[in-house]
Amino acid sequence: MAGGTDRERTHLISADKGTAPGAAPAPTSSDDSVDSLHALILHQLDEDQAQETISIPLAGKSSIADHMVIASGRSTRHVSAIAEKLAQRIKQEAGRSVRVEGLPNADWVLIDAGDVIVHLFRPEVRSFYNLERMWSFGDAPPVAAAN
Repeated sequence: MAGGTDRERTHLISADKGTAPGAAPAPTSSDDSVDSLHALILHQLDEDQAQETISIPLAGKSSIADHMVIASGRSTRHVSAIAEKLAQRIKQEAGRSVRVEGLPNADWVLIDAGDVIVHLFRPEVRSFYNLERMWSFGDAPPVAAAN
């Protein structure tokens, strides 16, 4: 397995695991496309030096999306640049058109990629709205993305 990409290694590891009787079925291609979109978004946010990136799983909790990703930029210019580049990358790599709201002010930019919703904030605006607490549903804390 050495020399392969992370995606290849992940695929090989999951393909080797057997399923026990009564276990959940293997993910469908739709699940795979959601997971690859989610991974693309997290990777691009990391590349663009977004800060405090977290991902909140919404599958089974809300019908609006499967994942909500929240991240901060250092300034309105940084938030705007992250949003524009992320929207372009999603369209380029995943072939999906996205809806972007809030770009002119760039205090809070929402990117709706269908199965994944991304909120980009300036730090002060993020702490004011505190979406992480609102969407955690009292479950385990949101999953921090590797930066």
